[in-house]
Amino acid sequence: MNWDDSHGEQAAELTGLAPELAGQGTADRLVGAEVDGEEQAIEAALRPKDLGEFVGQERVREQLDLVLRAARQRGGTADHVLLSGAPGLGKTTLSLIIAAEMAAPIRITSGPAIQHAGDLAAILSSLAEGEVLFLDEIHRMSRPAEEMLYMAMEDFRVDVIVGKGPGATAIPLELPPFTLVGATTRAGLLPPPLRDRFGFTGHMEFYAASELERVIHRSARLLDVEIEAPGATEIAGRSRGTPRIANRLLRRVRDYAQVKADGVITKDIASRALAVYDVDARGLDRLDRAVLTALLKLFGGGPVGLSTLAVAVGEERETVEEVAEPFLVREGLLARTPRGRVGTPAAWAHLGLTPPQGQRSGPQAGLFNG
Repeated sequence: MNWDDSHGEQAAELTGLAPELAGQGTADRLVGAEVDGEEQAIEAALRPKDLGEFVGQERVREQLDLVLRAARQRGGTADHVLLSGAPGLGKTTLSLIIAAEMAAPIRITSGPAIQHAGDLAAILSSLAEGEVLFLDEIHRMSRPAEEMLYMAMEDFRVDVIVGKGPGATAIPLELPPFTLVGATTRAGLLPPPLRDRFGFTGHMEFYAASELERVIHRSARLLDVEIEAPGATEIAGRSRGTPRIANRLLRRVRDYAQVKADGVITKDIASRALAVYDVDARGLDRLDRAVLTALLKLFGGGPVGLSTLAVAVGEERETVEEVAEPFLVREGLLARTPRGRVGTPAAWAHLGLTPPQGQRSGPQAGLFNG
């Protein structure tokens, strides 16, 4: 594993160009950056600051509380933590809470950003004792960096290779005790040696509607928005079991209520606002409905291949597979079979369409035996 000096040189070049690039920016880009910054600031303000404020994930929260309390009583660092689950369920929030509960600083990076062992060694060598390192999308880290992480997690040490060939020398670098918090949306892609080095593993589940209502009421208070209980219920029912989506929809409904009504979010206001933003009663958005419409109207309910379906809706194959399909499958509107994607009777009913004669009695049973 060699240090890659070219990355440092490239970073220095980019740093030197930063003022020039900033001077070339347009007013539109500056306005866009301000808007993005405002949205990020709002999202940060809505995040719970400790486990007591965190809504949902009762089992994970209880287990994690025990891990952190025990570490504080011992006066040491907490065990390494692995959090898995779909996007938007609170993995990043929990990592920030872990740092806050341990009164420790936190360093945030991601797997795709660590493509060389030297990248990881630079981060690890600059950690302070007890610091929390949050590594998002840890399954996308490069293999050389992953192998270096094994020793860092277990022995708090890394070996830096200086030179090449027979003259290469391994220099051991001692690391202060730290806590690694890894987050992944695809836990199955983590190799067992890495997964086994985490002292605590928590799987984040989708939220119940009642839990999302609590999230929405809390966020509404922080945003100083008046919301009625039926309005919160309406938003929660369309949030796909995900707090991040619930908070995003709340902000958009707030905008609608502010411009089109008296600022109070009622059930009717929420319903009308979400219709404007193309979110239907089950939480399906434009892409979801486009996939279902193409599947049912163009291909008679399937089976149809993923690539063909993606072309039909004008999206990339990965977008359909990773963004639309998981929710549609979870809602029982789409099924994956050995012969391709098929629409279920619930999909036909949701779009108000009549399935072909042979599909009315069941969910295309013959297709599931291939």
